[in-house]
Amino acid sequence: MTRPLRIALAGIGTVGAGVVRLLDENAALVAARAGRPITIVAVSARDRAKQREVDVSRFAWEDDMAGMAERTDVDVVVELVGGADGPALALARRTIAAGKGLVTANKAMIAHHGLELAEAAEAAGVPLKFEAAVAGGIPVVKALREGAAANALSRIYGILNGTCNYILSTMEDSGAEFAATLAEAQALGYAEADPSFDIDGVDAGHKLAILAAIGFGARLDLAALDAQGIRQIRAADIAQAEALGYVIRLIGRADVAAEADGTTALLQQVRPCLVPRNHPLAHVDGPTNAVVAEGNFSGRLLFQGAGAGDGPTASAVVADLIDIARGEAGPAFSVPVAELAPIPAADPGARRQQAYLRFMVADRPGVLAEIAAAMRDAGVSIASLIQKGHPGNGGPVLVAMVTHDGPQRCVDEALALLDGSPSLAEPPLVLPILGA
Repeated sequence: MTRPLRIALAGIGTVGAGVVRLLDENAALVAARAGRPITIVAVSARDRAKQREVDVSRFAWEDDMAGMAERTDVDVVVELVGGADGPALALARRTIAAGKGLVTANKAMIAHHGLELAEAAEAAGVPLKFEAAVAGGIPVVKALREGAAANALSRIYGILNGTCNYILSTMEDSGAEFAATLAEAQALGYAEADPSFDIDGVDAGHKLAILAAIGFGARLDLAALDAQGIRQIRAADIAQAEALGYVIRLIGRADVAAEADGTTALLQQVRPCLVPRNHPLAHVDGPTNAVVAEGNFSGRLLFQGAGAGDGPTASAVVADLIDIARGEAGPAFSVPVAELAPIPAADPGARRQQAYLRFMVADRPGVLAEIAAAMRDAGVSIASLIQKGHPGNGGPVLVAMVTHDGPQRCVDEALALLDGSPSLAEPPLVLPILGA
């Protein structure tokens, strides 16, 4: 019988327990597709005494998590601990240095240290796999690295955070405000007690950077990534978007395009956007992820599915293990690290787009004229303008507008002209409108 692929599992939380269950329940199917059995040899976690959803007493326990890398009966280490640094990174480095393969679901670690780890894996001749780090059970990393490998991609964009998508689509259905919907998401387990990583766009930014590196052959560059979250979104914005024929979704988008000087530059942004109702992403509801990639021969490709959870993420982890068992590895980012290009960051101000702008303003004469004058002076053309409020009640009034297509820097200049104005009750909200 062919020798099993022997793995050590670091982290036995939701996803780790899912991996154990999957390998138990689908053992025969996995062995048939991998060409040999995949077996867990050793496990480790922060708290040995913790009650778990699965029985791990049949596996060897390692108190020193990083020590799993030194076990002679282990071929691959699966890291499901999380965190960009700390124990996860120490384990990853030690695993590769020991000549063992590494499978991880840790998007933060890959976004921050992926090039270092990939370069070390290439030098050691071992596989580094991270399908589960992006979009849970959706095989988008494999799709870009293999299925779309013959294409020059021009754009990669999508809904990369299930927590934000749940909040926005629930606000859309219920009419509730952001704070109440966030609390509901936390109660249901869709949002963490500290949701900042999700709702401020950090998680989506990590995933976008990884996809951009794979899709465009670009070196990871988190410093060039501009991320904003959804804290400012009001129920009124959701309603205005609906009236205009849009929904609001948090979109991570990356594209390569020629700058004014003829050089190629990479734009990486995470923004809440207005998405046309006839766009495929407008119909992605709840804690779901979806990624669109546009290739010069494939055209538009859409990948959609569960972005988190024990089952989908465990499925992605085990898919990587099956590849390793078959001997299918290859460079972590499609090409060797030395061949990844340091593509310069694009000037976002030069990109043309329509935008939705929302102001909360003092209810007094002359405010609309002040806003319109700032738009005129900055060269922003207004397509439509909406004012909501009850004149004379003393509270702020909502003023919303949609711009014609134009450079982003013009909107930025208009807002700079209005900065500090006593007419504004709070900072304006700018939402790009996603093109077709």
